[in-house]
Amino acid sequence: MSERQEIRGVVMGGSLHVIVFGGRPGLVDAAARRLGELEQRWTRFELTSELTRLNRNAGSPTFVSSETAFLVERMCEAWARTSGLFDPSVHDSMLAIGYDRDLALVRTTPNTIRGPGDGWTSSAPGCGGIEVDVPSGFVHLPTGVHLDPGGIGKGVAADLVAQALLDAGAEGALVNLGGDLRAVGEAPPGGWCVGVEAPRRPGDLALTLLIAHGAVATSGMVKRRWLCDGQVVHHLIDPATGQPIRSDFDTVTVVTDEAWWAEALTKALIGLPEQRWSEFVTTERVIGIRPNLTVEDTGWTAASDAAMSAA
Repeated sequence: MSERQEIRGVVMGGSLHVIVFGGRPGLVDAAARRLGELEQRWTRFELTSELTRLNRNAGSPTFVSSETAFLVERMCEAWARTSGLFDPSVHDSMLAIGYDRDLALVRTTPNTIRGPGDGWTSSAPGCGGIEVDVPSGFVHLPTGVHLDPGGIGKGVAADLVAQALLDAGAEGALVNLGGDLRAVGEAPPGGWCVGVEAPRRPGDLALTLLIAHGAVATSGMVKRRWLCDGQVVHHLIDPATGQPIRSDFDTVTVVTDEAWWAEALTKALIGLPEQRWSEFVTTERVIGIRPNLTVEDTGWTAASDAAMSAA
């Protein structure tokens, strides 16, 4: 293959890893810069971000960048396609259990569950009333609707930057944001090797996926945990109750065409028994890992033709 470029770093609250084959020198640096720019637009922890401005202006039309409007459009599509199981409007419930700042700060400062009048909602309002026009950047959130992109922001970012690398002349590229990744163009011989970590054994792999192209995303309830009023809580919220979900699985991994959809499906499916996964997936491959490391695998072949082996 052509010459390999590679960069590692930290972005969007997790690790950054970009690999590019071919193309002009500096493509990986440009990719890292763009990912940093998207983080600044989409973070809910900065008062100056476009996302914060959208949430603050709920009830009024707001104009944002086309990338941010595209993110909102993808969030609404994911909400519709999963019948509301993926719901970015759980923002207020996230605040209610203390996730209102960077996770490192959440874990090191006391957290108290907020009650009515402090942003608590018993259920998420949903995305049905959101209006968005990507070319103009127009977004209108209904009053009381506030968005938390969560992992789907990483998925959309991986998709956008991977495509931009191909457009800039790369022969093949992998954009990996904390385990949510998109592979495009020509793959290395044998394919891209993607490890899925054992949820309760940091550093150990539960399984390995080989993909030629496409996307992989994993969501789980083990890593992002903290104490709130003396209770262990996590960041995966049941839209119907506004409370952290309960699940038979530590993690769910989805392999499909695009990272935004892979990420949305992981959030939608982790709270369901595997018998119901077929209600929302067709060509996607879904892999659930239980606390005892038992692996439930749909075995469906995704567009990326993923192969799997036990690690």
